[in-house]
Order: sequence, then structure tokens, then C-alpha cells
Amino acid sequence: MADKDSKAKENVVGKYYVDENCIAAKYCVSVAPEVFRMSESGGHAYVYKQPTTEGEEAAAQDAIMGCPVSSVGEDGD
Repeated sequence: MADKDSKAKENVVGKYYVDENCIAAKYCVSVAPEVFRMSESGGHAYVYKQPTTEGEEAAAQDAIMGCPVSSVGEDGD
């Protein structure tokens, strides 16, 4: 389960986030490129833009389910 108290600093404010335990597997970026990006260093992903459509929301949920280390989360805000 993602830790909302250790969100990556690059995340935009909102419901979805990536925490600092990300291992840069790039799963979230591959399933939801309109929401997630890789950091400049390539060491972790982050939420570039919060979902605004049903498709983006579904893709973000897929990212949560498929993250191999459970670093993608939603805090319900």
C-alpha cells in the first residue's frame, strides 16, 4: 500500500500520488502516460497531471493495481 506520508515531491496536488518507495518499474507510465511521468533522474515516477476523464481515471486505477511495489496510491481527496 502506498504511503501518503512519503509522497514523491514532484507529484501534483490531488487524489493520486506516487510514494518514495517507487523502483522505476515504469508500469504506471506505460498504462497511464497522460497521468504519470518519470523523474528527470529516471529514479522514480510521479503524478504529472491528475486524471480528468473516465479513461484517465481507469488508467490510474490500473496503475495502482499493477504497481509491483504498491507505490501508486490514492488518498481519496
